[in-house]
Amino acid sequence: MPLDFTKHFIAVPTEFKLRNSTGCSWRVTVKLMNDKVNLDQGWDTYATIHQIKIGYMVMFKLLTPDTLKVIIFDADGIEGVNKCGKHDEAFAARD
Repeated sequence: MPLDFTKHFIAVPTEFKLRNSTGCSWRVTVKLMNDKVNLDQGWDTYATIHQIKIGYMVMFKLLTPDTLKVIIFDADGIEGVNKCGKHDEAFAARD
């Protein structure tokens, strides 16, 4: 995420909840590197479970100061939806 994204925050959170269109939430940590906000721990597993590939578009919408809605579109522009049951309990967010 570009550093300009941080202008929407008083302080950039150290963790975000990623919420998908089915209402499932996933926790990822945030790291500031090379003038960018990077999703860190939890993101690799999230991307694997949701089968995000090169050529896919991932859209983030800020819902609350620590929650982002994530919409994933495949290479054909079709939104992908995964069920919560595949999430690793270590990173599934509790509401």
